[in-house]
Amino acid sequence: MLAGLGLLEGRGATTHWRHAGALARRYPGVRVRPDAIHVRDGCFITSAGVSAGIDLALALVEEDHGARVARGVAQELVVYLRRPGGQSQFGGQVPVSVSEGPLRRVVEAVRADPRAEHDLPSMARVAAVSPRHLSRLFHAELGTTPARWVERVRLDLAQRFLLEGSGVTSAARRSGFGSDETLRRVFVRHLGSTPTEFRRRFATTDVGMDATGSGS
Repeated sequence: MLAGLGLLEGRGATTHWRHAGALARRYPGVRVRPDAIHVRDGCFITSAGVSAGIDLALALVEEDHGARVARGVAQELVVYLRRPGGQSQFGGQVPVSVSEGPLRRVVEAVRADPRAEHDLPSMARVAAVSPRHLSRLFHAELGTTPARWVERVRLDLAQRFLLEGSGVTSAARRSGFGSDETLRRVFVRHLGSTPTEFRRRFATTDVGMDATGSGS
């Protein structure tokens, strides 16, 4: 709504990761920050989704009443005062659909075999266009570079494999990163945590534990 009224033109903003790409394409004048939980730019504040509204509310409480009061509210709600990581930690952020044509062929090839060599020249051959033109297509439709997009595809796959129970070494190999260390560096850069920490945080809801975290 704010973007539709032109109020976010030239401003930073965020939204739910599923809609960030569409927001950026529809309103190119908005500086979309897809990984942010909430963004304040001038008198406008945007947040990433339903639960992100709690993060935003706590930030506003802290701004008006100080960290001690905000911390007390967070404790009452049993939530983080500041949530660790951004939206990237929840995965699924790689756009799943693109227009028919050269870019679609590249997207399908990468998804079909993420472990293959997907450098710019090889992807350009798949698309049957020049590397420069392919880079322009990536920027226009996906808002990123080919290399960064491939890395995000592999990262999303690695997250999925970890959540399904794969070990770190297996997830690194199956997603195309090759080694534990490469996967760890990418996780830290994008998610602010290691693969092991990510799996511990998201792979299970621990429904067999009581409220103290001990087994029943």
